[in-house]
Amino acid sequence: MGRKWENIKMKKAQTDGAAAKVNSKYGIEIYAAAKQGGSPDPEANSTLKFVIERAKQAQVPKHVIERALEKAKGSGDETFIEGRYEGFGPNGSLIIVDTLTSNVNRTATNVRTAFNKNGGTYGASGSVSYLFDETGVIVFEGDDADGALETLLDAEVDVRDAEQQDDQVVVYTEPTALHQAIAALRDSGVSEFSTTEITMLPQSEMTLEGDDLEAFEKLVDALESDEDVQQVHHNVTLS
Repeated sequence: MGRKWENIKMKKAQTDGAAAKVNSKYGIEIYAAAKQGGSPDPEANSTLKFVIERAKQAQVPKHVIERALEKAKGSGDETFIEGRYEGFGPNGSLIIVDTLTSNVNRTATNVRTAFNKNGGTYGASGSVSYLFDETGVIVFEGDDADGALETLLDAEVDVRDAEQQDDQVVVYTEPTALHQAIAALRDSGVSEFSTTEITMLPQSEMTLEGDDLEAFEKLVDALESDEDVQQVHHNVTLS
């Protein structure tokens, strides 16, 4: 799975480079988690607490987080709905688009338009996602992936694998076991994580070159530029 994580890191680095975009997306996600979880207090809302932790890992400024929480304390009743769209890029590449929106019709139209105008094909629900595995990913600084795996197995966590990637340990879990794995690792002495998230890992990957790669990157950029899009998953190896 190591190459898959390298690919994820590449995508995260590209996305994280657009700080304003990242801040906006997390602001919406924090607001939605606070409203839907019934409390703007992270200690009383585990979903919100997890979103805030991921926002901090993405280096979202404290004032952005606080502004979203303050907004959630207000009387506004704006409702955000999660969505998933699937499609194909150049040369049969696979793309999944996760969204969080207050206007489903607008989002569906924008995603479809992005595919159609950038050499992609908008697919039916389930046309792509069956070729991906929903996976919990945990990354922290360390040099003992085998030890981390043993710790999780001893704690009866449903863990898939743990790998050493340079000076970091990368752990893959069943999506339902992510929080249990984080807790077990904290109990073992891990204090900071650079990534804790549930993502979609492709079962196989492909490479694109030349015009196909250029068209693919343009399509992904178009999707990620939409304010309703939270994540874009794909099976293309980036270099």
